[in-house]
Amino acid sequence: MNSKVKLSTLKKGLLPLSLAVSVILSGCASFGQGIAEAVLEKSEGEDSRVCQVRGKPFAGIAPSLAKKHGKTKVLMVHGVGDRLAGYSTEFLEKLAKELDVAAKSSTYKDIQLVSPVQPEKNLGNLRITQLKNADGSKELLFYELTWSEITRAQKELLGFDNSGESSYKRAEVNDMMKKFGNDTGPDPIIYLGDSRVPILRAFSQSVCWMGKDGWEQLPTDSRVACTTKDSFSENTDRDAFVFISHSLGSRITIDGLQRLASVLENPKKYSTASYDLTPLPRMRQLLQQKNIQIFMLSNQLPMLQLGRELPEIAGQKADYCHANGARYGSRLFNQTNLIAFSDPNDLLSYAIPHNFSEKYLDSRLCINVTNVNINVAKIFDAFGLGKFANPMEAHLGYTKDDRVIAMIAKGIGNQQVAPLVKEKCEWTEITD
Repeated sequence: MNSKVKLSTLKKGLLPLSLAVSVILSGCASFGQGIAEAVLEKSEGEDSRVCQVRGKPFAGIAPSLAKKHGKTKVLMVHGVGDRLAGYSTEFLEKLAKELDVAAKSSTYKDIQLVSPVQPEKNLGNLRITQLKNADGSKELLFYELTWSEITRAQKELLGFDNSGESSYKRAEVNDMMKKFGNDTGPDPIIYLGDSRVPILRAFSQSVCWMGKDGWEQLPTDSRVACTTKDSFSENTDRDAFVFISHSLGSRITIDGLQRLASVLENPKKYSTASYDLTPLPRMRQLLQQKNIQIFMLSNQLPMLQLGRELPEIAGQKADYCHANGARYGSRLFNQTNLIAFSDPNDLLSYAIPHNFSEKYLDSRLCINVTNVNINVAKIFDAFGLGKFANPMEAHLGYTKDDRVIAMIAKGIGNQQVAPLVKEKCEWTEITD
């Protein structure tokens, strides 16, 4: 066989492989899965995906559900890309099953978010779902924030590029990739501009509604602003607050909490005719007793810190978070456990490096960091050409991964850790 024939045969053999890789990268599962499986997947074997946890132990959501007093409240904040209300339904169903609160569910309530400062401006949607176990002894209130409405109009500037005017000139796979980029790429840029304030107001409104006593005190399908005057009841200190965020949503969550810390420490600086400042000192006292958890999926804090100013209060954790610290009375929370999930094959995900929180995160949050290095995407052997993992699955697959959900539900380093996490994950406790 001559060299030309060999070259032709090689090209024919590589063509399906290159096509499959391109389709996978496009994120179009409906078209790419069949080709990808045919070309890349081997027979199912033992799951050897990595799951390494390093940091402080954390409890997860389950222990708060077992308490007789107080509510368990979880706020979900999405990342880049256009979202519609209900985007977290699959994740919520899996989480509810793991927590044994899937037996009873209320009809959800939608609140069209607005701010007291600009009541005419829409800030997105907050969907609240109430879930219970069979005997009603456990109750979970799940708050899903959808802020896409704020950035949607600006992203219409790229609408011409998604239309036939431009898209017909592209190869099909490249067109899918370009449309995905047009949907997700602008959001971090928009967030750095004028839209940052309304997005943070949407987050603040969501936290305000979390401060309500419970399900009965929440409005149904209303467009109404929440104010501190009618939020954060005397039971707030007994309620468990949990935040779950994805990609840009993690930056929004941290920025929103840092802004809340500043408002509570210096309310006069942020005062307007729309705010009643009277409840703020009591609200601050209630929050200062709380230990909260933030689960950051596809964590991007290091990348999204680039080019940004340092927080207002940084490098002073001992002063704010130790009982004998000079500023202990000015902390926001008693303790914040930040659990950062990142897949090494997620091109947009990062672990939180040593001392990052001390320099770049507000000291008033009293943050402890735990890093979860986890393969949520399968790794394939591409016919001996090298290992390959779908970067789209690695970025989006956290909410479908049973190990991730089990850790959010029952934590690690405690007596109630899920059997799956015990079996599949390695934990190394990092002491101060």
